[in-house]
Amino acid sequence: MPKDKKKEEVTEVEHVDRNISSFSQISHLIDAEIITRLTLSHNKLTSVPPNIADLVNLQSLNLWNNQIEDLPPSISSLSKLRILNVGMNKLSILPRGFGSFASLEILDLTYNNLSERSLPGNFFFIQTLRALYLGDNDFEMLPGDVENLQNLQILVLRENDLLSLPKEIGKLSRLQELHIQGNRLAMIPPELGNLELVGDKKTLRLEHNPFIPRIQSEIGIEYFKRKSEAGSWKSEFHSTLVPGTVELFESGTSG
Repeated sequence: MPKDKKKEEVTEVEHVDRNISSFSQISHLIDAEIITRLTLSHNKLTSVPPNIADLVNLQSLNLWNNQIEDLPPSISSLSKLRILNVGMNKLSILPRGFGSFASLEILDLTYNNLSERSLPGNFFFIQTLRALYLGDNDFEMLPGDVENLQNLQILVLRENDLLSLPKEIGKLSRLQELHIQGNRLAMIPPELGNLELVGDKKTLRLEHNPFIPRIQSEIGIEYFKRKSEAGSWKSEFHSTLVPGTVELFESGTSG
C-alpha cells in the first residue's frame, strides 16, 4: 500500500470547538485536491484565507459560530460547493461577486450583522439556491431581485427589522417555507397570497408582526387559529389581501 494512501482517503475534516483561530493551524490536515467537507464550527476564526479557493472539490463548508468579519471574494469560485454555513459570525458585508457560486444549494447567514446594504449586486442570482437563511440580522427591506431565486424552497427572514416585503416574492413558485416572524411588517404584498404555503409539508410563519392583530381583529382570533390549524388559512389570507382590501394594512402603518 502506498505511503500516502491514508491521506488520500481523508475527504472530510471536522474540528469542532478546538480553539482554532487560523486556517494555518489545520492546513497540514487538508489535501486541497480531495477534501469534500470541512467543518470548523465553534472556534475562534476571524477570517477566511483567499486560498480557500484551492479546495477545488469542496462541497460543504461549515464555519458556524466563529468570529469571522469578512469573506474573501475567491470563496464564490468554489464551483462544487453545495452547502455554506457562516451563521453566528460578525459579518457586516459580503464580498463583491458573492452570488457567483455555481452549485450552491444551502446558504446560512443567520446571526450576523447583515442588511440590504451588505449584499453585492449579484447576491440574488445564485440559480441553484434551494435554502436561504437570513434570520437574526438587520434587514429593513428585501430587494426585488429575490425573484431570481427560482429554485428557492426555504426562505428565512425571521427576527430582522423588515418594514416591507417586495411584491416579487410572489414569483417564488417553488417556495415551501417562509419565515418572516419577529419583524416590523405593518403590511404585506397581495402577491404573497399566490404562493402555496399552507398545507402538508408547508410552513408560513408570520407571528410577532404589527399586521397580525389587524388580521385577527377582522376575522376573529379563534377563527384565525382554526383556519391556520386546518390548513385552509391561505384562502382567507388571499381574500384579505387582494386589491381593494389591501388598504386595511396600509392604514395600519399610520397607527
